[in-house]
Formats: sequence, structure tokens, C-alpha cells
Amino acid sequence: MTDWLEHGLGGRDPNTVYTLANLARRHVIPALGARKLRELSAEDVDRWLAGKSRVLSTSTVARVKSILARSITRAQARDKVKRNVVLLCGTPTGRGGRPSQALTFDQAQALLDATPATTMGAYVVVSLLTGARTEELRALTWSHVDLTGDPDSVPPVPPSMRVWRSVRAGGDTKTRGSRRTIALPERCVGALAEHRARQTTARSAVGERWIDHDLVFATETGTAMDAANVRRDFQRVAVAAGLDDRRWSPRELRHSFVSLLSDGGVPIEQIARLIGHAGGSKVTESVYRKQLRPVIDDGATAMNRVFPRRGVRPSVRPSEVPRTPRRPGQNPQLGL
Repeated sequence: MTDWLEHGLGGRDPNTVYTLANLARRHVIPALGARKLRELSAEDVDRWLAGKSRVLSTSTVARVKSILARSITRAQARDKVKRNVVLLCGTPTGRGGRPSQALTFDQAQALLDATPATTMGAYVVVSLLTGARTEELRALTWSHVDLTGDPDSVPPVPPSMRVWRSVRAGGDTKTRGSRRTIALPERCVGALAEHRARQTTARSAVGERWIDHDLVFATETGTAMDAANVRRDFQRVAVAAGLDDRRWSPRELRHSFVSLLSDGGVPIEQIARLIGHAGGSKVTESVYRKQLRPVIDDGATAMNRVFPRRGVRPSVRPSEVPRTPRRPGQNPQLGL
């Protein structure tokens, strides 16, 4: 196992290596690390997996099993063992994970009202009102944000952001269909303008310690925020909004975006494009070229109606928006 961790993960993203090593050292090595490889049996692995299934989710059980299998495959290629007994074992069902949830309109409004004048405050506004993934927002650069648009063009071009990168290995988004340009609701434009002014002041204050990566959401010295930073700071905002920070995570801002738009009558196909669920190169091209303006307008228009600028009363709550009539045969329970 140690040999695989040290020499079998070349070229992997550092975050992936860290995760795999952490799982191996917590769940594999303590239980099986002292066993002689040639004496390890399928029954041993079955008993180990059964024990893990009582404390881990099914996906994590599958992952630690994969770690063990891959390490033995490496040993097998070096003639240290004749067969990989892990391949003879099934994956037991683990504990159920906490299902994702979405904020109600009132909870979302409370969260927006509680957002502080900080990096995380701006992050929460943009995440909730655009549905961008956390790995996309952490990689977002100012060069991909347009806070003015072109109001004099025909038709007018709204302020927008280009979600073209993520913190994944290589900087790519989750899929080609995840690359998209979306309009910014007015509340996002205001939050980002104020955030950029604060960031400029902070940059001057730290001087040469600032490391310029052009990141919209960065640490106090300009470097990229990690997932732990985002979770910790989000929990503080959640508490300020009266939410139980143990029940909510940053990824559920995206789920809430989908739920609020759906309640606002936006068709599911448009929501899928807005959040980057459109699969395939043909759909991606249609979003970028032919349908860019409708796609980026619809989400921003809906969010402007539901969450207007501070001091302006919402013109309508999501539940009060007339729903788009369903096509014959359309499933009302269809999810993304």
C-alpha cells in the first residue's frame, strides 16, 4: 500500500493524491496493513468491507475497496502476488448519506440579507443566484466577469460571467457542457462591484505579499481558496441567517438555485443549461453561439424578480409565478 501511494499516483492532481492517501491511512492500512500479501484471502476482504459498510457510505466503501485493489494490482505486476483477491469481492451497501436539500424562499432571503461585506458574502450571493459549482467559483477570474455588459447594443447584452474554468486537474470544468456564459442578476453585479473595491483595498494593504492570480474569490493574499475555507466561512454566514450550520453546506446553494428557478416557472431545460448540465458538443455549441442570449437572460431575469436589489420589495414570490404549461407527456416530477 505504501509503495502504491508513493509511486503509483504519478500525474494525479495533488488534491486527489491527498484524498486517496488519507483514505488509505485511515481505513485500509490500520486494518490490513500488517497482513502478508500472499496470505490475504477474499474472505478477509469481505469481512473488512462488511465492517466498513457499517460506518461509511456506499460510495466511500467502493472507494477504499478500489484503493486496496489498485495497490494489489501494482504488486501483482511486480510478481509479489499471483492474483488480486479484491476482484473476487462485491461491494456491500454502506450507510446512507445525507440527501441534498434546498433552501426555501424565506431561508434564501434570510441568507441573502445576512451576507456580510466580505469575500464569503459576495460568494454566497453569486453562488445562490447563478447556481455555479463551488469548484467553478473558486477558479473564477475577473477577466471572465463583465459587470457592465453592453446596454446600447441591439439587443442589449447584460452583465455576465464566463464559467469556463474550475479547480479540477487541468483547470477544466466538469464536462464540456459545463462551460457556459450566464447573465448576472443585478444583486450579483452590486455584490461583485463592492467586493472588487474591497479586494483592491486589501491588495494595497498587503503590498508585496499579494500573489496576483486575478481570482475573484481569493484569500487575504490573493491565493486560491480551498474547499475547507469555503465550508468554514459559509457556516458563519449560515449561522448569522438563523440556519443550522450542521445541516447546510455550500454545494446546497446550487441545489437551492435549481429549486427556486423551478418554483419561478423556468422550464427544466433552461435550468439544465444554466447550471451546466447540458451534455454533448452540439448542445454546448448551441449555448455558446445560437442560444447564448436566451440562456443568460432567463435565469437573471427570474432572479431579479425573486431577489431584487436591496431595499426593493420582491415583485413576486416563486410560488406565485404562473408555471409554464407542461408539454404532453412531460413528467412533472422530472429532476435534473
